Amino acid sequence: MFKRQGWHLLSLVASLVMLSLVVDEQFLSGALWGIPTRVWFWVAIAIPIVHQIVVPLIWRAELYHQWMSKTFGGRGFLIYKVIFTILFVGRPLSIILVGISNKNTLPLNPVLAYSLAFLLFLPAAYGIFSVIKYFGIDRAYGIDHFEPEIYRNKPFVKQGMFKYFDNVMYGFIFLLLWSLALLFLSRAALLVAIFSHIYIWVHFYFTELPDMEYIYAARE
Repeated sequence: MFKRQGWHLLSLVASLVMLSLVVDEQFLSGALWGIPTRVWFWVAIAIPIVHQIVVPLIWRAELYHQWMSKTFGGRGFLIYKVIFTILFVGRPLSIILVGISNKNTLPLNPVLAYSLAFLLFLPAAYGIFSVIKYFGIDRAYGIDHFEPEIYRNKPFVKQGMFKYFDNVMYGFIFLLLWSLALLFLSRAALLVAIFSHIYIWVHFYFTELPDMEYIYAARE
């Protein structure tokens, strides 16, 4: 149930310590709707943390004990999807709010920043397209944790961007967050994007990878 979550916690604590050493009042200048950037920044940091704690708890509880299915019946996966979607949408939304609050603090030529934002958006957009068309939204949500007996026999996706990269979602789709931060020329928003992108790999190595090993072990 909690396999490798100690490493997850250790990585999170280390990341938060490093963040606290980097940010200061000057770094977090600005405000939005009377709320200082400092508040928006830590809210934006908290959202992926909550997301990546809630998802492993639900995944593992369902995978090993069928807790969602036993508690909510056929609505278990739907309820999980609603929770996941709210937290997932909160990631880019919170970066936009931080960006507005902290705009024009990144010492970068706007033309260069916008060009970089566009270049980063391209692989992110192709990644989103590949997930929707080839991988499937439910599979991206983690339906294999709810129906392991079905998905352990399904082939791994090797179409679209997945033809060239195994982990399109974490490797490329998260570049969209970097793109949003660059559009606002916001140092604080860019730091949130970097944290979120690094932290999703913590989720992969300490939650998703061991879960995949468990789910797909019998396919050989």
